[in-house]
Formats: sequence, C-alpha cells, structure tokens
Amino acid sequence: MQNKIHNIGILAHVDSGKTTLTEQLLFLTGAIRSAGSVDSGTAATDSLSIEKQRGISVRTATASTMWHDVTINIIDTPGHVDFAGEVERALSALDYAVVIVSAVEGVRAHTENIIKSLDAAKLPRAIFINKIDRPGSDVNAVMNELKRVSSQSFLLLSEIENEGLEKPGTKKINDFAVSATEALADLCDEAADAFLEEKSLSAERACELVKREISACRLTPVLCGSAKYSLGVKELADALVEFMPSAERRATDDLCGIIFKIEHDKTLGKVSYIRLFGGEISNRDEIEILSPSEFTLNDENENAAVEIEKKPPAKEKVSQIKKFVGARFCDSGIVKGGDIAAISGLPSAKTGHFIGSLAVSETSNLVNPFLRVRVTPSDCDPLKLPTLAAALGELSDEEPYIDAKWENGQKEITISTTGKIQLEVIDTLLKERYGLSASFSPPTVIYKETPSGKGFARARYTMPKPCWAVVEFLFEPMPRGYGVSYHGRLPSNQCFYRYQSHIRTSFNSCLEQGLYGWEVTDFKCTLVGGEHHTIHTHPLDFFVCTPMAFMNGLDEIGSTILEPLLKIRVSAPAEFSGKLLSEIVKMGGEYDTPVMHSQNVILEAIVPVATSMDFPTRLAVLSSGKAVLNQSFYGYRECRDGLEHINPRRGVNPLDRSKWILYARGAYQTD
Repeated sequence: MQNKIHNIGILAHVDSGKTTLTEQLLFLTGAIRSAGSVDSGTAATDSLSIEKQRGISVRTATASTMWHDVTINIIDTPGHVDFAGEVERALSALDYAVVIVSAVEGVRAHTENIIKSLDAAKLPRAIFINKIDRPGSDVNAVMNELKRVSSQSFLLLSEIENEGLEKPGTKKINDFAVSATEALADLCDEAADAFLEEKSLSAERACELVKREISACRLTPVLCGSAKYSLGVKELADALVEFMPSAERRATDDLCGIIFKIEHDKTLGKVSYIRLFGGEISNRDEIEILSPSEFTLNDENENAAVEIEKKPPAKEKVSQIKKFVGARFCDSGIVKGGDIAAISGLPSAKTGHFIGSLAVSETSNLVNPFLRVRVTPSDCDPLKLPTLAAALGELSDEEPYIDAKWENGQKEITISTTGKIQLEVIDTLLKERYGLSASFSPPTVIYKETPSGKGFARARYTMPKPCWAVVEFLFEPMPRGYGVSYHGRLPSNQCFYRYQSHIRTSFNSCLEQGLYGWEVTDFKCTLVGGEHHTIHTHPLDFFVCTPMAFMNGLDEIGSTILEPLLKIRVSAPAEFSGKLLSEIVKMGGEYDTPVMHSQNVILEAIVPVATSMDFPTRLAVLSSGKAVLNQSFYGYRECRDGLEHINPRRGVNPLDRSKWILYARGAYQTD
C-alpha cells in the first residue's frame, strides 16, 4: 500500500457548512487556488447547475488533497434529507467521517440520524462545531446534545475565545494529556487509575490511547471553528492526520472494492466510483462484479432454506481509470488498495456492488422513500414513454431509491421520492441531460401491507399438462420493522433443491405487490410443503405456481395496510403551544409532554405522512414563521384512517388463475 491514505466523508444537516468546510480544506492544503463559495455557485465540489442555482449540494462529490504527507480523499455529501441516499452509500467507502454541527442550531434531526448510522456501520468520526462566530453560538449546549444522542465519550480539542462574536478565536487545548486522561477514564483502566490518582498520562501515551479508542469507535474528538472564515480548519486538518485511522484499518489481502456511486458521462458513459480495500486494478484488467444479494453466506441451521441459484460473477474489462487531483479528474491508469478512483467500462455495475470479493460492512438505512409520483411526457405523447422510462432508469442507477417502474402497455411511469427538492433535481436532469420534458403528479403516500394473521399459503399447478408444481408456505406475522425472513428446506426427493431455489427466487419477487398492490413486509415465511413430478415438471413451473400460492395465502389470511410515520420536532414561541397540540391531534399524531426552553416550547410527536404533507406550510402560517421544524422518517404502523388504500397492480394478478397462467407462460400480454 502506498503512503497513508484517509478516505473521509463530510456529513451534516443541510446549511451546516459541509461544502464550505470542504473548500477551506482544499484551499488550506493547496489543492485549489482559492476557496469557492456555495452561495455564489463557485464551490469546486458543486458541479450541477441546480447546485449552483440553489446553493445546496444534491450529489456526492469527491476531491483529493495532501496534508503532512497523507493523501486525503474527501467525499462531500448532500445535507438535505431528500438526498440522504447519497450519504448512506458514501458510508461504505469511508475510513471515518467528519460530522459538522452548527454551534447555533445544534444537533438537528438528520444529524442525529447520521450519528446513529455511523454507530451501526461502526465508523469512527470527528465532530466539527461550526459557526462559532454567529450570535447564539453555544458550544457547551452542543456538547450536551452530542452526549444525549451518542454513547461515545468526547474529547474537546479546541479552546474558544469570544464565542458568538464577529471575530472569535480558537486554539488547541493547552494541556492535551490532562484532557485526554479525563476523556479516556471511562474507557480504559490505565487512564482511570491515573485520573483517580489526580495524575495524567504522558502526552505520548495519551496520544496512543486516543488513537486506539477513536479507531474502536468509543471516543470522538471534537473541534470548533468557523468554516466561513477558515477558523479552526488547520487545527481540524492536523487532528485528522494525527488521530484518525487510515485506510489500513479496512485493508484486505485480496482484490476487494465497493462501488459507492454511479454517474453517466456523455463521453465516458457509465462511470463507477470505487473504494478499493485491497489489491490493485489497472487499465484493461478484467474484474468480477459481485452483488451482495446474490452471494450470501450459507446458513446451516435446521430451518435453513435452499439458497437462490447463483449466477457466475460478471467479468468486465476496465477501459479507463481516473483519480482526483483537487476536485478534478486525471488519468491514472491504476488504482491501489486504500484509494478511491472513477472507473469506466463496467456496464453492469450498480451502487453497492463489490469488485473482486465481498467485504463485510454493516450499514443502516438513512432513507425510506414514502412518496410515489406518476411521471408522464409533458405533451402526453405515448411514443415518448419508452425514452422517458430509459432516462429514469438511468437516473435510478445513480440513485436507486428513485426506483423507476414501468411495464410495456402502461401509460405512466412511477418513481419514489423523498421530497419536492429531489423532484426538482430529477426534472432538471431530464431536461438538461436528456432533452426530455416530463409532468409529475402530486405525490401519493407509499403504504405497505403485512399478513393479518398466521396461516398457510398454497397452490397446485398440475393442469394443463405438461406441468407439475405444488407449493405450500406458512406465513407468520412479525413486529413492525422486522422485514421479511424466509425459511424451510424440503427433502430433495420430495422437491428437488433446484426447484426450491426457484421457489425462493419467485417468492422474493412476489413481495413487491401484495393483496392491495403494496410491498409486503414484517412476516416470516417458511416453506412447509411442495412437490415436483419427475416427468411432468418443467423447470419454470415453480415460477408460475409460487405467485399463486403467495396471493392465495394473503387472500385467505387477509392483509393489513401499514402507513408511514414521521417523527417531528417543533421549536416555537410558547404562546403557540396550544395551536401546535391542536394541529398534531388533527393529524392523528401522538405527542410527548412539551418541554420549555427559555421562551420557546419544544414539542416532539409522531404523525402519519398522509395527514402531515402540508404541515410545514401550515406551521409557518400559524407561527408567523417563528417556528423551527425538524422531521425524519420514523417507521410504519397499522393504518388507522379506516380507508381502503389500493395501489394499481402492474401485470396480471395471480389470483386470476387462468389469465395468470397464460401470462406467466408468455401466451397473454397486458394491454
């Protein structure tokens, strides 16, 4: 491995100063001649026109620089919750994160979600408390909030003068060993003994232990400053190379990398951004592309299911490798373990796919799209639908959560979205990149469904011959948030293992549309029965039979609609508390006891998405613009509005047995 490499992500809530800090780091380290401005649209890492116009980042951007002989690859991520998918995918490529928190607004909802996701991914992090020059800055309050949302210990490495004034000052703490000993006292016996004896560790030993505990995700260093005025940026850069772990922490012996971003370039075609953990790749190398869903570890317990048949890994030839100098590409011809590069020539690559071999990495979802939008050509010309579907499919490669769906014969395409700003970005990209003009329907809520009780799901497909497939499942409801698990293995002489693999593959496809057309979740499925016929069974028969069994089961057991919920946090002058509580009750929400903070009331509540889509507008009106709202996805619960929510089905419903069999066998086409 070459000189030390740090792959870092700049993460935060929108308007906390991520791109500004990235610019200042690039300027400090000599990667750019002057620090650009987000507001003026001159930031090096904001390249899309909509980013320059709106002054926000909507896509992950990568830049590279050097500081004290350490290569620092910086991944600048969007802060708006609409683009949290970009953050989620970037986590897989990082050695550690730099989380920015505003000294005025404190730890906001999206920042809290980011910190929890870093915990789940077991990623070290440093905190930069930004904007200490602004009135209302309160570093002590921010530190208390950080301790509330994270179980880690914190080591404050900055001393501040004139906080909240136009020209504050920061410097390194006077006695690092003393502060480090106190911060480490709860983490290791050596520091605890020294602290109880009112002594301190040596500076050298304190540094060793601080680096060890940061790498173990038990200690978080905190620095303060103002990115706008480059205050505290040098101290941050020094601390990163001194204390934070390098790429060696995640190194592998074999060729292994992860694709964390996909772009489409007019000249280069599909470009795959990869983080390489081990090995090296050169131009014209053939590399294997692996999907984590297709290559899972075998489960040997007695209730294990037959694995899905695995396709041979795709081998594709690398045509070009580009690395970053500052925020610009340059041809390199090779990328080695620990580094980041952009590779052309991998047509089947998708975000989240691995290169060479699988790397084990835990993540947690930052995104749960709960709105669906219908998309049609602006002029309603049906001949333009395939072109529009292809463009949205390409955008889905870049942002999988868009999840564009369209089947031949349908007069509209549907996409998932997390908010209005994301739709604006999609609209702009369609016009600028593809020359397409589209119309978007008002967003509708994405519901889900789950089996209403425990029961069996059966189907027999033995006519018209030649065919023979029998499938029987046991469905068992599970708690909210469980997802879906699949179990059960039949004797091979009862049902060949390859047919049981077909059943499992088909079952996974069935989950997309339940009794009411929504995704089916939160249940356990066990294959308890099935049979084949040595003469009459065709290899595709179980792909016909399984959807019939699945839908028969839901039809017999019943399906319960689940609605998405938001967690909201409102801070407003105390005189508006009564109106706020009334609004939450009207929305069918549930709230905690209001908390008074200075002259403001802080209220947290759980509300349905369906009734709260226009709540930000109503809140601004009822509070005369004085309320501050933070909201994040909370989860799903049984729908309580008493309405029947049906999502139009794509394709033929397997409950229509005759038509389904013809459709599944290719003898019937939808209109």
